[in-house]
Amino acid sequence: MKNLSLTHQTRRDMLRSLGLGSAAVGIGSVLSSPRLSANTAQSASPGSRNPYIYAFTIGDLEAWSISDGFMIFGQGLKMMYPESERPAMKTALEDIYEPTDVLPLYINVLVVRSDREVMLFDAGFGIVERSDQGWLMEGLSEIGIQPEDVTAAFLSHAHGDHQAGFISPEQKPMFPNAAIYTTREEYAFWRQKDHDFSQSRRNPKSIPGMVKKAQERFEILGDNVQPTAAGARLFGGTVTIENGFGHTPGHALFRIESAGESLLHIVDSVHHHMLMFRDPKWSIGLDHTPKLAVATRQRIFAQAAQSRTRCYGFHIPWPGIGHIGKQGSGYTWIPERQWW
Repeated sequence: MKNLSLTHQTRRDMLRSLGLGSAAVGIGSVLSSPRLSANTAQSASPGSRNPYIYAFTIGDLEAWSISDGFMIFGQGLKMMYPESERPAMKTALEDIYEPTDVLPLYINVLVVRSDREVMLFDAGFGIVERSDQGWLMEGLSEIGIQPEDVTAAFLSHAHGDHQAGFISPEQKPMFPNAAIYTTREEYAFWRQKDHDFSQSRRNPKSIPGMVKKAQERFEILGDNVQPTAAGARLFGGTVTIENGFGHTPGHALFRIESAGESLLHIVDSVHHHMLMFRDPKWSIGLDHTPKLAVATRQRIFAQAAQSRTRCYGFHIPWPGIGHIGKQGSGYTWIPERQWW
């Protein structure tokens, strides 16, 4: 843990002196947590510890991928559409030794620090009383960042695993000094009185509670929230908020750029490291507008594969850094080599 106390410039020089450039270097910071087996989450054996903080760089920026834990949907492929394609999905999962009876989703929170800003991209579950979620705050503390140090935050969309972490247990802003940027479309949708979920495949019984929670969180955050146009470039072009609409009405992507390097945060355009890549038309029932979500995914994948863009995914196995490659009629996720 000694390397966590290095100054910005010293630590950056250290990475480059190792010949890694923008490649990642792991931090040996760990947290006791359950371990996901092929079919379920099981407690780690006594004394075992798993890493959950990963340090890397984007040009002159320091960056970390902090796991906020994971969640497992017991519905498995019943959450995936179209239904007619589920047998093909099952075979594809079996071919790579993935579970077919559950759908595991990882929760990766991106943290970026420049000379002037500490930026947070979504905030996970928040502080919760369970061992498989809510690791972000401890992770921030491990890398020397306190809640009041965060100056800018980006909310991709108002689902609980992205928005809840912005609220403290005292029902106040968790990061009081941070402006929170979200798209105008996302903010307007959740704040309005009536909500059209007619195209979503969500359980209708879950929708009123989800809407109420999102509205309550926006109320607590108040003027900290800065509705922003998709396409806006912030902090001298360091962050661009991009149109990722479909998963929610105003779902945002984030492009981070520095010193000729870039990282595209694809957020919830993808919920599985194989399924949506194998066939971008395969989608999860959580999408608000499925056809638009598919079109957005196809656009993102084509652009990222053609330009060989480095990407980061919120629900892709931690640390969630890699590239999107063309494979036959579909695509594949290519994890970036990890450096320890």
